[in-house]
Amino acid sequence: MSFYVYLSGEIHTDWRDEIQRGAEAAGLDIVFTAPVTDHDASDAAGDHLGVPENGFWRDHQSSKVNAIRTRTLIEQADLVVVRFGDKYKQWNAAFDAGYCSALAKPYITLHAEDIVHPLKEVDAGAQAWCTTTEQVVETLKYVLKA
Repeated sequence: MSFYVYLSGEIHTDWRDEIQRGAEAAGLDIVFTAPVTDHDASDAAGDHLGVPENGFWRDHQSSKVNAIRTRTLIEQADLVVVRFGDKYKQWNAAFDAGYCSALAKPYITLHAEDIVHPLKEVDAGAQAWCTTTEQVVETLKYVLKA
């Protein structure tokens, strides 16, 4: 039986690939899913619904279309990994963590130590906090093979 893991958050590095390669090398039966990681495509997700009068409404309709994917994949997941990078604020990742918490869906946070304080509430709801993708893979190995 496959274990489903949703990889939420930061889209500017290859952390998803690192986790997937590590899980594959460890022989873990995991199906990984993720949000749309092409920034332009994500921003344009609602463009087919019509031309809004300003950027707020474009973001609004695209975020709702993106939410269909995000919510569905989080609900289907057995576990969610929420990555916070250092280059941009990932408000969407914080929202995903809150959604997991509301659903009682287990999640792991992945971020550097220097942002522990601003993420204290997000981390408090997580089942684990990791600082490296290797730690995420080791956690997955324990969950699936202990």
